[in-house]
Amino acid sequence: MITFWGFIIVAVAFTGLLLLFSRYFSLWLQAYVSGARIGFLSLIAMSLRKVNPDVIVRCKVMAVQAGLPHVSANEIEAQYLAGGDVQRVTLALIAANRASIELDWDTATAIDLAGRDIVEAVRISVNPKVINCPDPKDGYGDMLYGVAKDGIQLKVRVRVTVRTNLAQLVGGATESTVIARVGQSIISAIGSCESYRDALGDPSVISRQVIAKGLDSQTAFAIVSIDIADIDVGTNIGAKLQTDQADADIRIARADAEKRRAMAVASQQEMKAKVTESRAMVVLARAEIPKALADALRAGHIRSRRPSQFQRDRPRDPQSVAASFDAASNPRGADEGLPITKSKGKQT
Repeated sequence: MITFWGFIIVAVAFTGLLLLFSRYFSLWLQAYVSGARIGFLSLIAMSLRKVNPDVIVRCKVMAVQAGLPHVSANEIEAQYLAGGDVQRVTLALIAANRASIELDWDTATAIDLAGRDIVEAVRISVNPKVINCPDPKDGYGDMLYGVAKDGIQLKVRVRVTVRTNLAQLVGGATESTVIARVGQSIISAIGSCESYRDALGDPSVISRQVIAKGLDSQTAFAIVSIDIADIDVGTNIGAKLQTDQADADIRIARADAEKRRAMAVASQQEMKAKVTESRAMVVLARAEIPKALADALRAGHIRSRRPSQFQRDRPRDPQSVAASFDAASNPRGADEGLPITKSKGKQT
């Protein structure tokens, strides 16, 4: 019985070893023949760490065959466990090595883990990319507008040739920042021209000023060249601004004139009100005259002049005396020709 179970155990062990041998022998042989030098036990350990040994062996073989023996299997395995795309990283390293571009494993893996396409970055470094400024995809048109010192507007279309700056790819500004910086510098360069004819005569004046500012600082790209693809003359912004200013001055002057006219009309109405008030005060003062005369007569403050000899000798008519008294008591009626009402006084 013991011999039987021993035979079973030996058979199972032999079968397991045979399966392991058949599973990893081809990978080990491939690595050994290519010079990758990955041990058989290392391949088994990769499976235990849930690492696909096929991918690791393939990347290691590609690196060794491309002349990158410094890339170790442990580094490839670490990048795989970190979630990186080890195959694209290896292809990027091979492409950079072939193009004599300085790129090490640590930088390539950092770019890959940052979410950037490392293969695309190396491709742009080898084959520079042309960026339109402004980009029509942003919805702001395909022309830049600048105004020279003489007030003439210029419309410019710019093409910027860039290549990837692998050293600044992690943490560097993207393509949108480069477009914004170039656009700002183009407008500033046009504004520094004394006349629009200077820019039309030599458009490279604009590009030279822009390149000299070092716009690719702290960006993921290095500017190779800035070329003026198209330049046209726009409207006369200076004349338009002067016209608008003149119109604004006219409106201000009209508003001031209207204000002065309104103040004059208000002053006129105020004077008319004062005249009316003065007339009313005169009427009131005249109305007080009869009362004052009557009070003076009652108080005996009014005395008649001494009559002449003829007047003393002339007989007095009672009706004429009453009329004289009524005229003295109602001077307004006498002035305006109103009839004088005769009053009958009691004799004392």
